[in-house]
Amino acid sequence: MKKRLGIISLFIILFIAFIVVWNFSYQTGQEEAYIPIEDNSTIKVIPSEAGTFRRSEYALDYANMPVDKNHQRTLDTYYNNRSYHGAPPSIPHPVKEEMLIGENTCLQCHENGGFVQKFNAYAPVTPHPEMVNCRQCHVIEKTNETFKPFEFRKVKAPKVGVNNALVTSPPVMPHQLQMHENCLSCHAGPSAPKEIRVSHPERVNCRQCHVLNNKETTDIGIFIKKLKDEK
Repeated sequence: MKKRLGIISLFIILFIAFIVVWNFSYQTGQEEAYIPIEDNSTIKVIPSEAGTFRRSEYALDYANMPVDKNHQRTLDTYYNNRSYHGAPPSIPHPVKEEMLIGENTCLQCHENGGFVQKFNAYAPVTPHPEMVNCRQCHVIEKTNETFKPFEFRKVKAPKVGVNNALVTSPPVMPHQLQMHENCLSCHAGPSAPKEIRVSHPERVNCRQCHVLNNKETTDIGIFIKKLKDEK
């Protein structure tokens, strides 16, 4: 009996030793295979691509949707609704409650768009419906009374034209993708400005062919706010 128990104990010890050695070897292999990514840039060259596919389920609908020329937006309208290029668009219509945060109230019209009879226009589709606190960034209208002039430098807004790297190559993206990862929100559907409406929304994976142009960002040096009493 003691001999059997000794043999069984030996097998158990060997099995435990095998597990320990194998686990140590596996962890060591994982550490050797890991290559740390050195990211010293403050600008993300390849931001998250997950947003590109958020409205992919509507791609075929957009491709087959007739253009409503009587109610389509223009690129000038798109820019005029912003304090500067890159700024969140202002809210060009009254809201139900002044202190309303947003959430479902804004998303009722701006999550999927659609024609709004009251304003005789198509509601622009937000590219970031997950950020439900809309009023944190979007104000009702532009104002020149709240802010004072300072050394802020605007980035020039992209113009419509040929910006292909090579002849017949896909045009590059002339703007940053932060908060604009979902291409179809602004470039497809009846609310898209006519100048930038894509002709092939059914291809969905825009970033497979179109690359980002990071030349939009310019160095403005060190920002120093001038106080009122300073000369």
